Amino acid sequence: MERQERLGPEGSGVAIPRGFKWAYLAFVVVLVPVYALEHGWLNFLWFSNVALLGGLLAVWLESRRIASMMLVAVVLLELGWVLDFMLSMVIWGWAPLGIVHYMFNPEIPLFVRLLSLYHLPLPFVLIWLVWRLGYDPKAWRYMVVLGLGVLLLTFVLATPERNVNWVLGPGGQEQAWMHPVAWLMVVMAFCAGVWWVTHRLASWLLSRFGRARSLQDGA
Repeated sequence: MERQERLGPEGSGVAIPRGFKWAYLAFVVVLVPVYALEHGWLNFLWFSNVALLGGLLAVWLESRRIASMMLVAVVLLELGWVLDFMLSMVIWGWAPLGIVHYMFNPEIPLFVRLLSLYHLPLPFVLIWLVWRLGYDPKAWRYMVVLGLGVLLLTFVLATPERNVNWVLGPGGQEQAWMHPVAWLMVVMAFCAGVWWVTHRLASWLLSRFGRARSLQDGA
């Protein structure tokens, strides 16, 4: 995969600062074993966790394509997480969108919940990565293939207690309105639609502002 380089602010030729790479890696090294022990390995199929790990790969490889795929995958959904969390802090413990209720579950250790706060910076980190590396217009196609594969795998492995990516029903609950496969098709269609909208927004914004940014950086 082609490595994309731009001149950094110091003119070093490195798009992503080395200190950021090591800080990102250190956080993931802490999070992965803690999450695995607390939630199990299936938890890493949540798209937010896929994007966290994919973002780490994009940072170290300085890969425009991987960064763009992770942006397409979760940036709008993660902004929904951020909004739900902020609202839940105002109305303590009640999540209007039903996304962050687990953050107020005392049965989950506080340290694990604190690690989950990575959702707050994640969408902005991905936006920054794509701003630095550029946007790959083919990323949406690759993300559709990867994302639908993740949803299918999640559907096969999910249980009512581990309703990852809500493939069994909304809000982490198992639905009974339609056949489970029909619900999976709904989830797949919804996600593909979100990814397409994100792709269109990213393409439009980068076409308007990406060139001005590159000139400022001296790329």
